Amino acid sequence: MQVRLAEGVTLNIIRTDKFKTTTIKFKFKSLLRTKDVTLRTLISNLLNTNSLHYPTQTDFRKVLSDLYGASLSTDVSKKGNVHILSLDMRVVNEQFVEEKDLLEKALLFLQNILFYPNVYGKAFHHETTVREIENLRDEYEAIYDDKQDYASLKLNELTFDSEAQKLPSFGRESDLQKITAEGVYEVYQQMLSKDEIEIFVLGEVEEEKVRKVFEKFEFNDRVLKTTELFYRHPENSNVKEQTEKQKITQTKLNLSFVTDIYYRQASYLPGLIVNGLFGGYAHSKLFVNIREKASLAYSISSGLDTFTGTMFVEAGIEESRADEVERMILKELEDIRQGKFSDDALNQTKALLKNDFYQSEDSASSQIERRYVSKLAGLPELELEKWIADIDAVTKEEVAATANHIFYKAKFLLAGKG
Repeated sequence: MQVRLAEGVTLNIIRTDKFKTTTIKFKFKSLLRTKDVTLRTLISNLLNTNSLHYPTQTDFRKVLSDLYGASLSTDVSKKGNVHILSLDMRVVNEQFVEEKDLLEKALLFLQNILFYPNVYGKAFHHETTVREIENLRDEYEAIYDDKQDYASLKLNELTFDSEAQKLPSFGRESDLQKITAEGVYEVYQQMLSKDEIEIFVLGEVEEEKVRKVFEKFEFNDRVLKTTELFYRHPENSNVKEQTEKQKITQTKLNLSFVTDIYYRQASYLPGLIVNGLFGGYAHSKLFVNIREKASLAYSISSGLDTFTGTMFVEAGIEESRADEVERMILKELEDIRQGKFSDDALNQTKALLKNDFYQSEDSASSQIERRYVSKLAGLPELELEKWIADIDAVTKEEVAATANHIFYKAKFLLAGKG
């Protein structure tokens, strides 16, 4: 069931008796803008801290406790050229408790924190804002200590030409010194009044009852702008390279590749198989040939971002073997281009992809996310049986052809000193 709450604000009610909890998700979508990413990350943290009517964390958490231990979380993410702030709440199914208006109370709590944040005048509560800025600063500094995360972010900066794409979805530390409580509130007002909003309620719920509660939310109409969802890399044949030295014991070698593999587009399914064969699973070429047989990597894997058409490889290695590992990675990709992979490996990859899909059916969040990204792409809901049949139909030739449109883009090497 879909309900238009306002222009650009849609309620999606997904009735199922599969789960013992009801999952509620708000998805706030805006154009990916460099100036707003860090601010929106801070807003996501503020929304999960307190509100005008629940000004302390103790007050805030007590409400969740009274809602039979409901959970609340927030997050930010990027999908191609858009930035998404998510608000996620889970509450126990009413049939398992004595409180029969539990879901309504949970929804009204969400209404309260969205429309009555901890704001005074035209600024978020100063002390709360300062505290959350420092917490966010600590999170950014922790990234430096996780060397694989750090290397991934540095590779990201090399891979993309767009300043907005260079930024991680959670922003950067250098922005924090410019942030004010007034500025945060200004961006929040824009988010609440201008973002395209998709709301999902999944569980064993009464649809009309849910609809009536959401009609109390005072969302305004908003002007929806057409945005190209997918980021397209400009043509550039030069491979960008950067090496950095730190006091570390394990060298990190990270590579990126430009592809034409985009979510549910022509090369999508063959592309998933390419990644699975290359480095996505334990039977993949990178894992078996480089880590297991040649013992050249402590860890190695590949991944796809099908909203930017990018494939990444991450490896933990000995610094002295960096050139050798790089050559082997490129050789394994070339072998896939030439169709040098067995039917058994192809079928095993298909089986694992299908198993991933089956497992996602057991997760309420995964079900919602799948529906949401389909809506983002302007596509109908993904049907399980058709997706399985389409995976089975992918040929070896299609996989090789897709691999032939994957091109080396950038390399970041994080090595030890001395």
